[in-house]
Amino acid sequence: MRKRSLDMVHTLARRDERVVFIGSDLSPNLLGDMKKEFPQRYYMEGISEANVVGMAAGMALEGFIPYVNTIATFLTRRCYEQVAVDLCVHDLPVRLIGNGGGYVYAPLGPTHQAIEDIAIMRALPHMTVTAACDAEEMTRLMEASLDWPHPLYIRLGKGGDPIVSRPERGFAIGKAIDMIDEEVAGSDVLLVATGVATTQALEAAKALAGDGVRCRLIHLHTIKPLDGDALVAAAGQTRLVVTVEEHSVVGGLGSAVLEALSDGMAGSLPPVRRLGIPDRFAEHYGNQAALMKDCNLHAEGIADAVRAALSGKRT
Repeated sequence: MRKRSLDMVHTLARRDERVVFIGSDLSPNLLGDMKKEFPQRYYMEGISEANVVGMAAGMALEGFIPYVNTIATFLTRRCYEQVAVDLCVHDLPVRLIGNGGGYVYAPLGPTHQAIEDIAIMRALPHMTVTAACDAEEMTRLMEASLDWPHPLYIRLGKGGDPIVSRPERGFAIGKAIDMIDEEVAGSDVLLVATGVATTQALEAAKALAGDGVRCRLIHLHTIKPLDGDALVAAAGQTRLVVTVEEHSVVGGLGSAVLEALSDGMAGSLPPVRRLGIPDRFAEHYGNQAALMKDCNLHAEGIADAVRAALSGKRT
């Protein structure tokens, strides 16, 4: 996914002379072909993220469309004031590409685990927050990013994730995508997922369908602006809503969904169960899959949580 995203920066640079790339102490040969073809639009600025964001803001004010790339925790935690004041106050079209959303950098510990990036970025006025589910959807997101008029945070997964998106389902920033084709008048559970957690939710839906549980799965590649209309319509036809995210349960997708349902539904809400990373830093060492399993964010854990919620139990 990361390679696809950055390759698309080069593709967009060929198409539009406003596109520039700014990296922060990344691999010397990263986007080497773009560096050779467009040396005047390629910058590697070292470990100076606050400066990088300020530089991107200045270039955007001059008419450029900067694509900034570094580790997600450095883009969100380390230079949050610059993102807020330099980018968002001025509503500038800068694209922040964050490597390693969630537990991608699990072995490096809490300093590199971006478990609250969605929460802190979606709190900023004008900021758009996205998380594609696979490399093919990332291509569509990058295409859409070129003419998006606002600051944009692009959360990257690990890469090599299964391709579960399909072009015929369409893509537009801010629009939800149904991931299950079967038409049903109503559902037992509405699964709502973002990023690569959508893959695990899809596998859980298949397991639940084998038990006779009617599932609908909405993929929200855009957490802000959220497709509230689609959520409210779907939630009105289900017994249970379950959100799934590789992110803290505080302030992320689940919180955004609850806010949208609370604001948009005229009657009572269906029960909502939020699945995500508990409100704590990682307590164990391991790779991404191990830490996800520890939080029950694998397909089996998601399916079990749905079964328990449908039966009135808490896991």
